[in-house]
Amino acid sequence: MLRLRVDVFVVEQECPYPEIDGKDLLPGTTHLWQPSAHGVEGCLRVLEQPGGVLRIGRVCTAASARGTGLGARLMAAALEFVGDAESVLDAQVYAQGFYARFGFEPEGEPFDEDGIQHITMRRPASRR
Repeated sequence: MLRLRVDVFVVEQECPYPEIDGKDLLPGTTHLWQPSAHGVEGCLRVLEQPGGVLRIGRVCTAASARGTGLGARLMAAALEFVGDAESVLDAQVYAQGFYARFGFEPEGEPFDEDGIQHITMRRPASRR
């Protein structure tokens, strides 16, 4: 997963940033991924945050898997894991429509993170 994230975020997007942030192995961090014969095709992580909010992040797919629906399947699996809890993510601005399909709404103004425009998006807790 780390190799895929570096390949996509650091190399492909030409964005040098501290990929190894110390959060991957924390208790309460969950990783979802799709393996392939060549490694990992796609992955994301879910972090527990104070107050019960779950943060979805590091969502990426290998170039060879794009356009196959893998990103949507990973997000669907993440939301199944999240359940009724409130969730938040920081989306690259161009991907807002993708996350909106899963009930995430923009919050605040776009911001620069490591040279790429992002926007915080939130999905409220479900009330059943």
